[in-house]
Amino acid sequence: MLAAQTKQSENISREYTYTQADFEKVKKMIYASTGISLSDSKMNMVYSRLARRLRVHSLKSFKEYLNLLENAGSAEQQEFVNALTTNLTAFFRENHHFPILEQHLKTCKKPQPVNVNDSPDLKDYLEKRRNQQKIHIWCNASSTGEEPYSIAITAIRAFNSMTPPVHILATDIDTQVLQKAREGVYSLDRVEKLPQNVLKEFFYKGKGKNEGLVRVRDEVRELITFRRLNLLDDNWLIRGDFQAIFCRNVMIYFDKETQYKMLKKFVPLLDDGGLLFAGHSESLQHAADLFKLRSNTVYEVAKK
Repeated sequence: MLAAQTKQSENISREYTYTQADFEKVKKMIYASTGISLSDSKMNMVYSRLARRLRVHSLKSFKEYLNLLENAGSAEQQEFVNALTTNLTAFFRENHHFPILEQHLKTCKKPQPVNVNDSPDLKDYLEKRRNQQKIHIWCNASSTGEEPYSIAITAIRAFNSMTPPVHILATDIDTQVLQKAREGVYSLDRVEKLPQNVLKEFFYKGKGKNEGLVRVRDEVRELITFRRLNLLDDNWLIRGDFQAIFCRNVMIYFDKETQYKMLKKFVPLLDDGGLLFAGHSESLQHAADLFKLRSNTVYEVAKK
């Protein structure tokens, strides 16, 4: 009886009409567009995040918003995805991965020069030369940028150079967080746990109107290309030969079937000896034919 009263009071206090049917429709729509599988426990979270979009459009109910989504252009559909994707991140999150990455970068095979005779077309030769002289890393849930910047700092340390032979592709489905990531500007509370020597070496401290902010140094930002990508897309339009792929705390939002399809597509993209970094709560036991455990939530291709 008490539970029923509590549920009724929640409904009364809500600003917008929101039903179980609305929630089920949201679950189907977000799964279809991103592969994210929302549990029933996320019903209130969905309300709080999408209510902002109803205010933007001056709507009165979730039914009206869902009808708008079905008829809207890509702009609002992207806002829908942005609102529901989780962007929890931090600099050097799951810190045990970065010493492993640093050692891996020191020992992985060095890029080989391209012979001009293999590429008679000058443009093709220059493109191959540019790519072959880099060690490639893919961070496929870049969020607001803390993870790819942590990878870039690790690469700088591995090669003891502000211009290491490393290129990082950082992707995310959320366009808003990608823009913030490109800017590389953070409030002091986002970097408060970093050692002072790291802050001094890799960040500019804001002054005047930028007091209380820091900005990632240009040399670090130049190692990264940010790009929107939906892991559910059939074609990622990405070249392979990555020495490392970071897919951390992403697969927990997908069902096992979707996870397996995604992991299968990672295999040909990894270079020989390449590593896949997963999140602390993610297990690849259901894909043992694709990846085998090498270290703590670090995997390598089982067979190629």
